[in-house]
Amino acid sequence: MRARQHGGVRKRVRQNSPASDSQFSPSFFASAARERVACTAMKPARLAPLVAAAILAVPSLAAAGTLAVGPGKTYAAPCAAIAAAQAGDTIEVDAAGTYVGDVCAWKTDNLTLRSVNGRAKINAGGKNAQGKGTWVIYAANATIDGFEMFGQVLNTGDTNGAAIRHQGLNLTIRNSYFHDNQNGILGGPLNPDGSDASGKGIVRIERSEFSQNGVLNSGYEHNMYLNHYAEFWLVSSYSHDAKEGHLVKTRAAENHILYNRIWDGDNGTPSYEINVPDGGKTFIIGNVIEQNATTHNPNIISYAEESRSNPDQSLFVINNTIVNRRSGGTFLVDAAPTPAVLKNNVFFGTGTVTAQASALLANNSTTTNPGFVNLDGHDFHLVAGSELIDKGADPGTGGGISLLPTAQYVAVASQEGRSVAGAAIDIGAFELGGGGPVVEADGGVVVGTDGGAVVRDGGVVETDSGVTGDGGTPLTQSGDGDCSCTVHRATGTTRVAGLALLVVGLVAARRRKR
Repeated sequence: MRARQHGGVRKRVRQNSPASDSQFSPSFFASAARERVACTAMKPARLAPLVAAAILAVPSLAAAGTLAVGPGKTYAAPCAAIAAAQAGDTIEVDAAGTYVGDVCAWKTDNLTLRSVNGRAKINAGGKNAQGKGTWVIYAANATIDGFEMFGQVLNTGDTNGAAIRHQGLNLTIRNSYFHDNQNGILGGPLNPDGSDASGKGIVRIERSEFSQNGVLNSGYEHNMYLNHYAEFWLVSSYSHDAKEGHLVKTRAAENHILYNRIWDGDNGTPSYEINVPDGGKTFIIGNVIEQNATTHNPNIISYAEESRSNPDQSLFVINNTIVNRRSGGTFLVDAAPTPAVLKNNVFFGTGTVTAQASALLANNSTTTNPGFVNLDGHDFHLVAGSELIDKGADPGTGGGISLLPTAQYVAVASQEGRSVAGAAIDIGAFELGGGGPVVEADGGVVVGTDGGAVVRDGGVVETDSGVTGDGGTPLTQSGDGDCSCTVHRATGTTRVAGLALLVVGLVAARRRKR
């Protein structure tokens, strides 16, 4: 029980800043740094001054480009490239390289670190940056895509070593695997000057896996622990087998925990599967959550047990499949005064659904015969004839959004679209016959498309018409008069500054003045 009784935030999230100065660039242009635009219809005489003005307006973006890391590349290891990078750069790390003990901290904003040719392995190898972790990020708008990070163990009496220690604003993690660290990800937002930034910043974790993080006989370390951010998103990810700590822990003001697999493991000893200790507007939708018989805590989801410090105490638990293999316990412990909303969930196994007397429950199931494909094999899809089929109802809206699930989890750490296949939505995380194509995108997880989906290693850009662009495939966008542009993905070490957005904006402004 130690893991849930430690009483609030462990005061080990240091708030010292690294020695280097912060670098800044407009985040608006960060995503455009990897694209180039060819406009054929605009006269050169009109276009040239606009391009010149754009370059002069944002000189730093003209240098944004790609830094190559790996055998035979410009940089031997990621941290060398990070030290050389400018705001807005992309660092591509070849998975063929060996990166042991490559630890560092940085404050350069708008960096994207991306593995190529597979998933690059970052082994801490007994080293750490600033006594905190493998990569310590003070910057704004960092993106980490496609890495395997492991072995971050502090031997200084402090057991809070993290593969990624985030102390900046806005972090995106995609397609990555964190295992055998004291913490997979440990984060708390700071302003550029190092002051506390509670209530700011967004952390998104998408299509990623966490396993075997934590410290036995401690309970203070977790697969992931996000402190007081404005928002936390965990989407289409797999968190399992934490060592005594929690599988998911967040103190963010708003939480979106969507379409994940969250599981103790066959012999795991985690505490809570999901811990939201300070409450906050929280959406737990479409997850497969499983507690095994050896877990250290009989309760599965804990909400607002330590405080109600976040301003909104609304909790929505919708279309989840929650399995308890432990004797007794409670599926949801909710200490907030606001009634929790629980709809279309499967609560399978022994224990109380919730002790919150005011909770709003509708169309949930506690059946002992749910009709899973393979209960012993942990496959909780439904078989034909399951009593859960068509027994749910549209959950409506809550917290200002639709609560209807639009995706469902796909192993390992992915998702597919979900649509209602029968007369009504099925109860639980899976819809029999309602699975759609797997859809992923560079800018975040995209749920459903009008024209189908294509999955590629490195991401997909999807349009309303279903046209995809990656590796040079054009996305044609028609302008309203002077310009018809074809957008291509930049390759190699292209150092184009994303001037398309600037040019379009200047053209529009010019038209308005006429």
